[in-house]
Amino acid sequence: MKIIIAGSGEVGSHLAKLLSYESQEITLIDSNDEKLTFPNSQLDIKVVQGDCTSISVLNNANISESDLFIGVTASESINLTACYLAKQLGAKKTIARISNPELIQNEKVDFSALGISELVSPELLTSKEIKMVINRAEFTDPFEFDDGALITLGLSATHTSTFVGKTVVEAAEIFPETHFFPISIKREDKTIIPRGDTVFHSGDHIVFMTEPGGEEELLKLSGQNNEEIKNVMILGGGRVGKKVAEDLGLNNINVKLVEINKERAEELAEDLKDCLVIYGDGTNSELLEEENLDQMDAFIAVTGDSETNIMSSLIAKSKGILKTIALVDNLDYYKLTQISGIDTLINKKLLAADAISKHVHKAEVVAISQLNNMDAELLEFVVNEDSKVCNKIIKDLEFPRCAIISGVIRDGKGYIVLGDFKILSQDRIVVCCLNDSINKIEKLF
Repeated sequence: MKIIIAGSGEVGSHLAKLLSYESQEITLIDSNDEKLTFPNSQLDIKVVQGDCTSISVLNNANISESDLFIGVTASESINLTACYLAKQLGAKKTIARISNPELIQNEKVDFSALGISELVSPELLTSKEIKMVINRAEFTDPFEFDDGALITLGLSATHTSTFVGKTVVEAAEIFPETHFFPISIKREDKTIIPRGDTVFHSGDHIVFMTEPGGEEELLKLSGQNNEEIKNVMILGGGRVGKKVAEDLGLNNINVKLVEINKERAEELAEDLKDCLVIYGDGTNSELLEEENLDQMDAFIAVTGDSETNIMSSLIAKSKGILKTIALVDNLDYYKLTQISGIDTLINKKLLAADAISKHVHKAEVVAISQLNNMDAELLEFVVNEDSKVCNKIIKDLEFPRCAIISGVIRDGKGYIVLGDFKILSQDRIVVCCLNDSINKIEKLF
């Protein structure tokens, strides 16, 4: 597949890196020559220096032969313009990154008429991710397939976890009617795809696939308690903060929002009728204490400054807050998620890159998610009659050891499956695999 990516910021460069694993033919465009230095030297891709809204630059990138054009610069207007031009010049499909969620939420505006196939809003993806994390506060890595038919949930094993010291097979025997299954383990710096003889260690961060109802079993097995989130404090009233406040308010959660800009705080107070908006500096620990931070169940820091979000979340965690979430722009900070003391770090650029990458895969991939701080991805495939896995028993498949079938969705119902399960046409198969094995897995489907 011939793909052109406009914008070599963190979204574009991460996307180029993801797709280069799969031997896609990638061309990366950026007006800043310095931003192209690293991808040009480290990735097997072509780079073009220039303005992505220039017809001559697009032609230089062979736009007429491209299967997909992706506009992910920092400018919404540039992305929309570049996608329009790319379609006019022969690109088969175009995707634009936008910053204003209204462009997606307003159904009256038809961007396909302009030749723009898909719009991706990092802000909407981030608010959706935060809402999912809050709804499952005891876990990390929540991701839903087919509106919750299957759900991924992560947790860290401790000495109180029943399964520590046991193999996967032995742990499964504790709950004979298994509704969850381990699909990936982060042990120190190594990502492991577990097998039946894999032993769980204290300190492992484990991602499980669960059916609806498997969450309670998983909590019992892990030795943790089910905590309900009722009171939330949000730091930062930008687009993400406002959307999260609106979403949580609809779930009957009491929300306090702290905003440092007076005009913005007044505007939010007018718009958010069910939310208490506080004008003040959220990095001021005295202000947070005055606003009863210690009585909050969750603290969500989504200002435009990563350091502010991290430091304020650490303050909140020191007060015994059950769930802390920090938005970080810097990918180096994002990698600290397992050691920082903050429950969940979210990078909206990675969310955008993962959302875009599902449009690229050659097999019928309908969902994709990169596991938090792991070198593994979740892919959901639709099985057709020509798939090599169709009408096969799972244990008879030549499945690589670096991948595992995590679950199957059939007729809208999710199943945790074992080796004797037979795969049928139109089944939706969720696979967890290491990043460098995606190409092998796609060939099976």
